[in-house]
Amino acid sequence: MKNLRFESSQDLTREQEAITHFLTLKPKCSYVKLGENQVDFKILDQDKIPVAYVEVKGRNGTMKDAYPLPVSAYKVVKLCKLRLNPIIIWSCLDGIIYGQVTKIVGEAKWGGRKQRGNWYADQELMIYYDKQQGLKEMPF
Repeated sequence: MKNLRFESSQDLTREQEAITHFLTLKPKCSYVKLGENQVDFKILDQDKIPVAYVEVKGRNGTMKDAYPLPVSAYKVVKLCKLRLNPIIIWSCLDGIIYGQVTKIVGEAKWGGRKQRGNWYADQELMIYYDKQQGLKEMPF
């Protein structure tokens, strides 16, 4: 079956590295990788009770060059619908940038990536986040 999600094994490894690095802030927590049509991760406390949901986005650059940080508006809505500490992590080459969606402000506009054939999801409503107090940077 053709991979319509365009996630390579390298992308999935990068997601794992980002969530593992993020959880060094919360050493008693663990994570569960969620299914293909869900957000990326559920974070559990030491009693295995869900405490947050996380979406990880890859950036092919350094943290200082990553802004504005893009994410699909659809992903933000999907994350927020779960109602439990929605967090976005942008995985850069030299670290992660993260923020709780309810505490950051972004600008919605049409955008995305360069069109790949007839793949409809390349261009969509995006949210772009400039550097701000609610976004934290954590070098590797």
